[in-house]
Amino acid sequence: MSRYRGPRLRICRRLGDLPGLTRKTSKKQAPAGEHGQRSRKPSEYAVRLEEKQKLRFNYGLSERQLLRCIKAAKKVQGSTGLVLLQILEMRLDNTLFRLGMAPTIPAARQLVNHGHILVNSKNLSICSYQCKPGDNIEVKNKNGSKMLVERYLNFPGLANIPNHLELNKAQMIGKVNGIIEREWVALQLNELLVVEYYSRK
Repeated sequence: MSRYRGPRLRICRRLGDLPGLTRKTSKKQAPAGEHGQRSRKPSEYAVRLEEKQKLRFNYGLSERQLLRCIKAAKKVQGSTGLVLLQILEMRLDNTLFRLGMAPTIPAARQLVNHGHILVNSKNLSICSYQCKPGDNIEVKNKNGSKMLVERYLNFPGLANIPNHLELNKAQMIGKVNGIIEREWVALQLNELLVVEYYSRK
C-alpha cells in the first residue's frame, strides 16, 4: 500500500494527537464516521492495531516499511519496542521535523525529496536515511531553500528540540549528538503493543 494521501484530521480524530502528521486540530471530539459515535469496548486485537496505526501514520510509513523496521529492531539486542522507536526517530525526515526545520514529517520529506538538504555536506534525497551521531544536517546554500526553511523555523511543529539534537538557527545547521531516549519521543504510544501485534504474524 502506498503512502496515505487522504484527509489527515480524520486520522487524528480516530487515533489521537499525531504531531508528525498534521498541525491542525479538530473541533470534533468523537472519531470520524457513523460508527465512531458508538462506545464499545475494543478487542485486544483492535487495541494493538490502533497502536500500530499511530506509528504508521505519524511517521508516514507504508506497511512494508514498518515491517522492515520491526525485523531490523528484532535483530538488535535490547528492548525491541525501544529500538524500533529509535530507528524511526533517527530517520532523516523525522530528524528535520524534530529540529524544527519543517512543520510536519510530510513537509520534511518534501524538503529532502526536492534536494534542499545536505547531510555531511553531501546532497541526500533519501528520507529513510538513518542519521548517526556526528552527522551534520544543513540547508543548501540557495536563496529558495534558505527562505523556505527560515519560514518553517519561525513556526516549529514542536516546542522543544530533543536533547540528542542541536540546532544553529543562524547558519541553519543541525547536529546529531547521540541516539534519542524514550522520554523525548513526542508520540503517546505503547510500543510493546506494536511488537505484540507483529509477533502474531
